[in-house]
Amino acid sequence: MRYTVEVNNVRCDGCANTIKTALKKAGFEDISVDLSCEPRKVTVHVEDEALLAHFRAILRKLGYPLCDEEISLGDSAALKAKSFVSCVVGKLSVNDNTA
Repeated sequence: MRYTVEVNNVRCDGCANTIKTALKKAGFEDISVDLSCEPRKVTVHVEDEALLAHFRAILRKLGYPLCDEEISLGDSAALKAKSFVSCVVGKLSVNDNTA
């Protein structure tokens, strides 16, 4: 089944690259990040619905919480900082792959 969520803090291809890489390492397939709309959308193919919580946890760990999550002000700042680092890592990975 295809599962799509709306995600905060995704700004660019660097963010998308980090998300795709982390989800692929976790065993998810058919991953896409839609940067053409706001809020951004992340879609994966999930065989087992039990993996949905893991999917959501990976996104949050990277600093990309789901739009429907309630987040405190302190957590919001921490997640934005994490997403900034994830974005930079994703940009560096993209540049490494094109060199």
